Amino acid sequence: MATAVDEPNPLLQDFEFPPFDVVEDKHVRPGIRTLLKNLESDLEELERTVEPSWPKLVEPLEKITDQLAIVWSMINHLKAVKDSPELRAAIEEVQPEKVKFQLRLGQSKPIYDAFKAIQDSPQWSSLSDAQRRQIKEAVLKGVALDDDKREQFNKIEQELERLSQKFEENVLDATKKFEKLIIDKKDIEGLPATSLGLAAQTAASRGHEDATAENGPWIITLDAPSFMSVMQHAKNRGLREEIYRAYVTRASSGDLNNTAIIDEILKLRMEKAKLLNYNNYAEVSMATKMATVEKAEELLEKLRIASWDAAVQDMEDLKIFSKNQGAMEAHDLTHWDTGFWAERLRESKYDINEEELRPFFSLPMVMDSLFNLAKTLFGIDIEPADGLAPVWNNDVKFYRVKDSSGSPIAYFYFDPYSRPSEKRGGAWMDEVVSRSRVLSRNGKAPRLPIAHMVCNQTPPVGDKPSLMTFREVETVFHEFGHALQHMLTMQDEGLVAGIRGIEWDAVELPSQFMENWCYHRETLMGIAKHYETGESLPEEVYLKLLAARTFRAGSLSLRQLRFASLDLELHTKYIPGASESIYDVDQRISKKTQVIPPLPEDRFLCGFSHIFAGGYAAGYYSYKWAEVLSADAFSAFEDAGLDNGKAVQEIGHKFRETILALGGGKAPLEVFVEFRGREPSPEALLRHNGLFTSHQAIYYLGSREAKACVLIGDGSGGVGAGGKFKQMLVIHDIEKTGIVAINIVHYISQS
Repeated sequence: MATAVDEPNPLLQDFEFPPFDVVEDKHVRPGIRTLLKNLESDLEELERTVEPSWPKLVEPLEKITDQLAIVWSMINHLKAVKDSPELRAAIEEVQPEKVKFQLRLGQSKPIYDAFKAIQDSPQWSSLSDAQRRQIKEAVLKGVALDDDKREQFNKIEQELERLSQKFEENVLDATKKFEKLIIDKKDIEGLPATSLGLAAQTAASRGHEDATAENGPWIITLDAPSFMSVMQHAKNRGLREEIYRAYVTRASSGDLNNTAIIDEILKLRMEKAKLLNYNNYAEVSMATKMATVEKAEELLEKLRIASWDAAVQDMEDLKIFSKNQGAMEAHDLTHWDTGFWAERLRESKYDINEEELRPFFSLPMVMDSLFNLAKTLFGIDIEPADGLAPVWNNDVKFYRVKDSSGSPIAYFYFDPYSRPSEKRGGAWMDEVVSRSRVLSRNGKAPRLPIAHMVCNQTPPVGDKPSLMTFREVETVFHEFGHALQHMLTMQDEGLVAGIRGIEWDAVELPSQFMENWCYHRETLMGIAKHYETGESLPEEVYLKLLAARTFRAGSLSLRQLRFASLDLELHTKYIPGASESIYDVDQRISKKTQVIPPLPEDRFLCGFSHIFAGGYAAGYYSYKWAEVLSADAFSAFEDAGLDNGKAVQEIGHKFRETILALGGGKAPLEVFVEFRGREPSPEALLRHNGLFTSHQAIYYLGSREAKACVLIGDGSGGVGAGGKFKQMLVIHDIEKTGIVAINIVHYISQS
């Protein structure tokens, strides 16, 4: 009989689909150590036999890096969606060994010399763009450093990996630690039925077995669905304040305090930059991006100027509205009031109640419509394949993606629901395996890509399916855009296939592009069917949703600009240990980017995982940079006419063949120009966000031949009077429509 010692380790088995269902913490230490030992042997063999040719250098290198990437991402993924103290401890123990090997690999002199020999030889001109682009990151991994500096560099990398891991764990633990038990129903007045059901479900899972949505008790957490519901709907201002303060001070005190970790991360990143002969870490970050520090700062400032007046007006609108509603705090609106009153104003202005719309957005219908859109745009079919691959939770769905011939071209997992006790917050997409010619499973066809999409939306309550907010619908479309770029790649060089090797400030293009379709009439009306009656979303509600798209656009823009500007400031000018603390920097940046500055005790930075535990360090601006790209890409469909089915399919096919297919094998600016026929312009983004001034509108009128625009004003003045415009419609056939007027006050219809 086999003993536990004899059991095969699932991390070391050959598999097409990762064995997510059987991997446990006990497999991590022996599995990773054995894998690293095997890879070390493979690396030594490669260094001994390496030649300056693609088959003798890059193909064996891809096999080494791919094995480690797949296994490490598997256990890291499980930590994100099925966290436990035991799994966490096991990963923490072997992580330094994994980083040590990665540094050894990235700094291999024989491999670097072979790359340089290729670069300096006649064969360089015969290599593809994809092959050439794989050489650029070697120097950033410290390969060219002298021995003593390389040793210092490696210590920094090890410590940065450890600190980032600890940062994320502190955020997760601080989020899990907080809970607010509510017994009296009047304290929770205003929360919609879905939120009450979730709060009761949470209470039941934490020992209050008799909890019900109607009678409680209820538990509020800092997990996104719970936190956002309180901020938007709780009439109890004291409750909103308590939850808000808890949220913006997460991981900033006691054993979970991230303050010192942030300072140490920033200090080490600066040291790393200096070793590589850069002035600061932002320059290191930009070395593999489309932008430069100056270009990123220039874009952020342009958008800040375009957003500021609109954001100031947003706040004035809230003050006037709340005062008219008899609110005592109308003259002193603060952070825990804006979400609540913004939601009331939005309901009043557009007669839209997000919670009342939930029954029209059931998860099964949303996914069906999303897949139908993908078929229309990109010619693919997506079908359930549950049971084909092991999953980590019963709620996880597995799908097969087929091309027009019916052949499988990719697969993906979808994990939709919030699980606060074991799953980190937010939404994300990542690769499981990438497309690869070298790693073909049959020696003929390339290995097919596999992705996973993870969200944290409201789970089903009782017999009801997951009923989504419109924002949750947008989030699913967003993550699916990322997945499409990974799955529809036609790049066979595995190291730059799918989302691999794409400049970070371009990687959000497909995701933000897909969000635009949530406002496309045919798409949205296909999604929005009442889960019980099958009734379609009323036309007037659709038009209101469309009009509400630019609601508080200035404020929402400034929120992102605060994060992006703060990120760049910390990675260019901040000096850890100087008189100005990280929180002082935040307050200073916020004076220019926030109409209401943060609370003095705001510690948002302690939960800013994107830049301290994710890949967005000196790169958070990428969201705005990619918004410009994605809005401009979508405007190609608008220019052709969104109601022109044939044109939409043709442009969708072109989008697939360029943006989605070329992966990291070609510079993103070249890819964009190949799709759009020109370099990107911020016009479409400002237009979509309703942030055009009259001057910009006139410029826009003159920038499209044989077209006219209807300018939708806000009542503050027309063209030439300095007015702002809420929306702009491109009219493709001015004679047919007969529209000749401008300065129309209310939104009427879609272009």
